Amino acid sequence: MSKKYNRYTVTAALPYANGPLHIGHIAGAYLPADIYVRFQKLLGKDVVFVCGSDEHGAAITLRAKKEGINPQDIVDKYHEINKQAFQDFGIQFDIYDRTSNPMHKETAQEFFKQIHDKGAFFQETREQLYDPKANEFLADRYVTGECPNCGNANADGDQCEKCGSSLNATDLKNPKSSLSGETPVLKDTSHWYLPLGDHEEWLREWIEKGTYEGSQHHNPAEWKNQVIGQCKSWIDGGLGPRAITRDLDWGVKVPLQGADGKVLYVWFDAPIGYISATKTWAEANGKDWEAYWKSDDTKLVHFIGKDNIVFHCIIFPVILKLMGGYVLPDNVPANEFLNLEGDKLSTRRNWAVWLHEYLEEFPGKQDELRYVLASIAPESKDSEFTWKDYQARVNNELVGILGNFVNRALVLTNKNFEGTVPKRGELYDLDKQVIAEIDAIQARIEKNVEVYRFREALAEAMNLARAGNKYLAETEPWKLVKTDPERVGTILNLALQITANLTIALEAFLPHSAEKIRGFVNIEKLEWSKLGSIELLPEGHALSKPSLLFSKIEDQVIEAQIEKLKSNTQNTKVEAEENQEVTIEPAKDICTFDDFMKMDIRVGTILEAEKLKKSNKLLKLLVDTGLDQRTILSGIAKHYSPEEVIGKQVTVLTNLAPRKMMGIESEGMILMGEDSTGKLAFVTPENVISNGGVVR
Repeated sequence: MSKKYNRYTVTAALPYANGPLHIGHIAGAYLPADIYVRFQKLLGKDVVFVCGSDEHGAAITLRAKKEGINPQDIVDKYHEINKQAFQDFGIQFDIYDRTSNPMHKETAQEFFKQIHDKGAFFQETREQLYDPKANEFLADRYVTGECPNCGNANADGDQCEKCGSSLNATDLKNPKSSLSGETPVLKDTSHWYLPLGDHEEWLREWIEKGTYEGSQHHNPAEWKNQVIGQCKSWIDGGLGPRAITRDLDWGVKVPLQGADGKVLYVWFDAPIGYISATKTWAEANGKDWEAYWKSDDTKLVHFIGKDNIVFHCIIFPVILKLMGGYVLPDNVPANEFLNLEGDKLSTRRNWAVWLHEYLEEFPGKQDELRYVLASIAPESKDSEFTWKDYQARVNNELVGILGNFVNRALVLTNKNFEGTVPKRGELYDLDKQVIAEIDAIQARIEKNVEVYRFREALAEAMNLARAGNKYLAETEPWKLVKTDPERVGTILNLALQITANLTIALEAFLPHSAEKIRGFVNIEKLEWSKLGSIELLPEGHALSKPSLLFSKIEDQVIEAQIEKLKSNTQNTKVEAEENQEVTIEPAKDICTFDDFMKMDIRVGTILEAEKLKKSNKLLKLLVDTGLDQRTILSGIAKHYSPEEVIGKQVTVLTNLAPRKMMGIESEGMILMGEDSTGKLAFVTPENVISNGGVVR
């Protein structure tokens, strides 16, 4: 049973101010949040929508050090770029703040001090990686090395981009300082820790049942499965102490004597930014900020990506509860990841569609991207953006369905009724059917938005345009205009009522288009409660002259974007290779000659190759080894296409024990060379030799 709320506090994850925004960020957190907030405001709800730049943390200082400039210059630059991009795209925050603001520093330090004074932290000295050349303790992001899980030689100290594992810097094999390139050493340092294990009992009750300490808080059935699952996994694995301070010179200083050189850990500091931003907004608008964070009738919703679940569902709730009096989140509708053209989005590899560049290259087409990203939103599983799909959705759905209907309704009215709404006469069965469609749309959209199914909600809004097109196709007013003008008047009256209803149904999803349609039908913005009415445009109401609502995306535009994407990542790869010091993997333990002779390595030829549908890494190969023709699965799909490898001579370990992967038995291994960047190359004979030739 859902609780009734008088006000809403909606937050979207604070983006790091160390780089621009890409479409993965938008699809993951910001567009869903904007749709939800716009919808609640249409309902007349009291909502504050909070976001801002996260301007602390190692990622920012690392970029500043690499560019040889001050961290403040970095955050000033990207705060403005991202704030403008959000604004131009139509994300309507009530406040877009900064964690470098004095209000935030004061609020974050107050949180730390109050919790510290309650004895909820403990101080402990532990070993941490230290760069003796740079004379500095290394935060997680300052360390790279070999991932202990997948062997990626370029994993970061907090996460491996290749396999997605969360890491600690001390987990890495062969660690290297990002500051000097030197191998770090372990050195003692003292920090304050939050003992999360002390909170496991109430956290489990709150996550699984929606209650804690006997009081009902939220309905866990409304939470996404992946959010509940990830939280339970963390709790079931045992919550250990979390360091909430760092050895850095950039960030919110720890407000205690003897804490020189210590700042608050960014994931203690950043979520408090939601509260400090609300304070700043409330002060500027004559509001009471506490009502939005401390009242039981306030609904708190965090929109984030799945990589931030633990911070918003475990660490921040613990902080809020320790402070006392704060509401906990009613929901954290975290999205999965958006991939791009068959690969993971990567800032490092420049494999991304950057929002500010899209807005420059596609002026006036904000809603086209909003529509596509909302249609493919990774709400329950990872999804994929491709430029071809973008083109198809814009041309077939926005132009072909929505734009086509609005244009036909207005052009026919201008042509036959001098641009005024005609009289509605007798209603036929087809008219009553379309009226019923209009009437039903409100409840369908509401139901989906309230449970954070924005893809389905948008589809329902578009179904109104589909119903309008179907209605015009079945009634064919252009054929009746000479024989039955009164009937045509009724048809076009209803078509125009659908058009006016579309301005309400689409407002939260496509606000720029809704505004444009309002201009066509010459009306002001309408309340949500009006959706479903067929009395929005009175008889004789004057319309404006229409123009095209959307324009088709041509093939050459899409091809240029695909080429740009390939060029960007290739340039980044070349630059990285030129600037990177070659890292050689350490030698393995000595083996005997007899050990080597046990391996049957032969030359073979790849006869067939295909990419497995359910894997972005594996190619299924049919290889002629000279002994036989056998199936081998090889994890090279990100480096070679099937077409590139057919006919290639390779070296094969033929007596490797068969192994089943993706339901297919692999009978051997293709030998590859791999450098420190992860680049792969076949180990092939210099000259073509017979299949089955032995490698000695």
